[in-house]
Amino acid sequence: MASGLDLKDRELLNTIQSSFPLVEEPFLQMAESLGLEESDVIRRIERMKAMNVVRQISAIFDTRRLGYKTMLIAMKFAPEDLDAAAQVINQHPGVSHNYARNGHYNLWFTLAVAPDDSLEDTVARMADETGADGYRLMPTIRFFKIGVNFDMVKEEGASTEYYSPDGFDKKKVETKKEDDGWKRVEEVTDFEIEAVRELQEDVALESRPFAAMAERLGTSQQELFDLAANFQDRGIMRRFSAVLHHRRAGFHSNAMAVWKVPPERSIEVGNTMAQSRWVTHCYERPTFPDWQYTHFTMIHATTDATCEDVAKDISEATGIDDYMLLYSTREYKKTRVRYFV
Repeated sequence: MASGLDLKDRELLNTIQSSFPLVEEPFLQMAESLGLEESDVIRRIERMKAMNVVRQISAIFDTRRLGYKTMLIAMKFAPEDLDAAAQVINQHPGVSHNYARNGHYNLWFTLAVAPDDSLEDTVARMADETGADGYRLMPTIRFFKIGVNFDMVKEEGASTEYYSPDGFDKKKVETKKEDDGWKRVEEVTDFEIEAVRELQEDVALESRPFAAMAERLGTSQQELFDLAANFQDRGIMRRFSAVLHHRRAGFHSNAMAVWKVPPERSIEVGNTMAQSRWVTHCYERPTFPDWQYTHFTMIHATTDATCEDVAKDISEATGIDDYMLLYSTREYKKTRVRYFV
């Protein structure tokens, strides 16, 4: 699908996935910066959405800041049962990512549940309903990085600017003084909940896409933009941007690299891993008797060979040589969590 994109398409994709402008006429602003007409920008995005290169353009919120509980889940199924089980799991509205991968656990998905729900009970019900041979709950111990960004012109990873919910430094690798600030849930008013509901929806491809949102909220567009900026300052919203279908965009290889890192080097190594422009996510998670890998890095590239080269570079930079690459063999679901629905 990426072969159907010209240079201006690729430049536009770089713009909208980094930061979609929160202004009254965002498509006009982007058109002026790219040397295009506003109508051409809208037409190009419409076409790339029809190609399923662009999934959605909307706000990206921090699940934990809104009080939702979220976790990575690993399950194990007999190969012949995997597809049917994945479809059952997909039905839960809190499942945002669901992949088949090679390895001991062959289904990996992320699950978010509302504050009053039990995540553990939900997973247990899923395992029972699907007949899973086993499963593990893998909560986040440390969240070093999230920064999904691809350079569509160079066809390289571009996750140099990123967000660390736990406050880890983007430039330095020394040990950080840890606190539990990242666990803080932000109190939101009824009006702010309504604003979250609006901002999480896909923007309309029209000249003034925020006008209808503001009207439904009974406020002005500028007040809506000010509230979005306030959400970012409070850590509620990470950014407003496009999410790409990375395979359709040419990044066909998706490897979850898992690493066995000594406890005393956890923060140092995690920060070093996060520096890679190819790494879109970096977490530390708990170990189990049948799972001794602590650090998880997501690597997206155009080929498996590039993923392997990136992992080798990370290994050399950190001195960690006990790792595995778990490639996604099928994408069952990838969407954004929808809040307060």
